[in-house]
Amino acid sequence: MFFPSKKGQYALRAVYELAKRTGQGPTKISAIAEAQSIPHRFLEVILHQLKGSGLVVSKRGFYGGYAIAKSPEEISVGDILRFFHKDQASTDCPACISRQSCPFVGNCAFSPLWKRVKAVAFQIYDGTTLRDLLNENESGLLPDARVEGRPAPSRTQAIR
Repeated sequence: MFFPSKKGQYALRAVYELAKRTGQGPTKISAIAEAQSIPHRFLEVILHQLKGSGLVVSKRGFYGGYAIAKSPEEISVGDILRFFHKDQASTDCPACISRQSCPFVGNCAFSPLWKRVKAVAFQIYDGTTLRDLLNENESGLLPDARVEGRPAPSRTQAIR
């Protein structure tokens, strides 16, 4: 896995949004979904799973919602991605189209290359904390999901 799955990307965006709101109390799912353009129903599932990871906490009730369980400095991109891809067998070829039933298992000329690429990708993921992402975004080096005061572009607008 060099590039996170859609679920992994949504999880990253959700936790990033919670990190942006650190110290502001629990954040409602609808606020996270709107700010990061994540489908509400999918986000509910992701946040419920993240709660089991110890990366986020929830509070019930009218003033309830979600918050990160640790400081942004303590959560890396790698922590989030590993949680969502832990069920992916380490024997799965990281780049093979057939994934679990690769016809070249044990005899793939590209396997060592893909394993090195995956290791380097995770060095970057592990070395990047939520604080790093927040700092990069504040300095203008990283685009936010939306421009302040305007909703995020729809999928069709983003494609054009």
